Amino acid sequence: MQIIQYLRDTRAEFTHISWPTRHQAIIFTALVIALSVLTSVYLGVADTIFSSVLKSFVS
Repeated sequence: MQIIQYLRDTRAEFTHISWPTRHQAIIFTALVIALSVLTSVYLGVADTIFSSVLKSFVS
């Protein structure tokens, strides 16, 4: 019977969740995408720089 109690407790917890509005969800999604793109560009540039520096030491 513990699974039934677990499901009841889970359902009760869903009433405490503060769901974002549609506008907030759109803004947060755009923010995550923008930060992901910026991070990938930064890491790509850093990788290119470090690769060229390493190639100059090896060659």
